[in-house]
Amino acid sequence: MAEFIDQLAEHAFQSGAIDLFLAEDQIPRMRVDGDLRIIGEIPIEFETISTFWKRCGADPDTECERDLSYQIPGGQRLRVNLYHTLGNLAAVLRPIEEIVPSFDELGIPGDILTPWLERRSGLILVTGPTGSGKSTTLAACLQWINQHHRRHIITIEDPVEYLFRNELSFFSQREIRSDTENFADALRASLRQSPDVILLGEIRDEESALIALQAAETGHLVLATLHCSGVNDTIERLVHLFQTTHRESALSLLSMHLVGVLSQQLLPRKNGGLFVALEHLFNEGATRKWIREQNYGELGDHLNRGDSPQNCSFLRYLVAATEQDIVDKAVARSAAPNPQDFDRAVRGIS
Repeated sequence: MAEFIDQLAEHAFQSGAIDLFLAEDQIPRMRVDGDLRIIGEIPIEFETISTFWKRCGADPDTECERDLSYQIPGGQRLRVNLYHTLGNLAAVLRPIEEIVPSFDELGIPGDILTPWLERRSGLILVTGPTGSGKSTTLAACLQWINQHHRRHIITIEDPVEYLFRNELSFFSQREIRSDTENFADALRASLRQSPDVILLGEIRDEESALIALQAAETGHLVLATLHCSGVNDTIERLVHLFQTTHRESALSLLSMHLVGVLSQQLLPRKNGGLFVALEHLFNEGATRKWIREQNYGELGDHLNRGDSPQNCSFLRYLVAATEQDIVDKAVARSAAPNPQDFDRAVRGIS
């Protein structure tokens, strides 16, 4: 029974899917180029998905949801989220890749990121909504370091999404629950494991945020994600993880040790496939003062001015993608933080 799901997953991911959706009494679906497509005509039976849950090490009677990694027998490793929907069992499967794409393959400007990755210390944040490709961008960052520098790289993930092969660098990949209890404990322990680079899969709370900032302060390069929609939202979200009494010290640490923020979203291309739209900030000079003062208006104006290639707003990026006929104008407008600002920018009105 569960072998049916193994075969289904193998077929879906060989067909170019990035996600496989399973739910009791529903026909399976897969995500290809951002859209959902039905696979076959047979709904998933309770016994089939219940057996799959158990093979993943989860109890469908006592657990409501769980993240884990799973390997198709004799095949590929998968990231799996198990959950209930209206009382029925469900799962979303995603392949854990062993081939890490380059910046060029992802459509991300390496000339923006590589100077950040050359740094010996600091905090780099890659942000965006769920499914925007944050993990893939981070994997490309780590692979670039792996190919260019001799570093000890520790990753803390839930679950592991890419498997790295040691080249110039040496990897210690740690998965929540199988290798460590939680993000905060793993992050704290990592500082005793002689790291040069630390990947924190997600900053989720005040404790992990503080340890990440302290690690950056004490000479480590920390890469992490947040679920945020832009540069200002990222900084504001990170700051508000801290209790009011701790925010001033957190802002001071962040303003001094933040290297940069790269925020992204995925949009359909006109000619098929996906386009990554970016907003990015390199933290230097005046931006440190604006971050410390939480002056988001000045930060936003700075991103929109376009006087430095290291800084760019979503608005400018989307207008450029429209003018280059990469993304449909209506798609770009719907993705803009303010559609009216997009309309004015397209007409050349600043």
